[in-house]
Amino acid sequence: MRYTLEDTTKLLHLLAARFTQNAQRHPGIAWPSVQDRLAGRPDALQALASMEASGGEPDVIGAAGPSGSLLFIDCAPESPAGRRSTCYDGAARTARKEAQPGNSAAEMAAAMGIALLTEEQYRQLQAVGEFDRKTSSWISTPERIRSLGGALFCDRRYGQVFTYHNGAQSYYAARGFRGVLEA
Repeated sequence: MRYTLEDTTKLLHLLAARFTQNAQRHPGIAWPSVQDRLAGRPDALQALASMEASGGEPDVIGAAGPSGSLLFIDCAPESPAGRRSTCYDGAARTARKEAQPGNSAAEMAAAMGIALLTEEQYRQLQAVGEFDRKTSSWISTPERIRSLGGALFCDRRYGQVFTYHNGAQSYYAARGFRGVLEA
């Protein structure tokens, strides 16, 4: 679904308000530069709209590398409600013999035009706030772990950020995923 000009205007207004209310997440970045980055990028706007629609509350949490592209990451307090009860990827989903979940984190992220957070990005997010205190989020898993049937997830408990492992086929009502869009 392509968004209309009115939808785009509403989304940009929402993102601008969130950006302003959470200035600690992106020191040194001004909203006009964010808006300029998004201008003429319907793919990025569509991805941000998908993040928002699934409960992600995307916001800028910094810039990436020398290109200066901005990192939009889901900043909802808990793993986005519209993206929970998923196993890690399509291979894990189809390998389940019973109680197959309706979707996987990797498949949903790809369909939305975003990527799963890396462990480094997850920790970068946790440096600007406290997230996943009651939920957990799948993160991008190195192939050497995934090839053995595992997948990684993170959360914050006891004031500490933890990285754990689980079978990629597992899924829980309190585990979803956070995404990142580089724009």
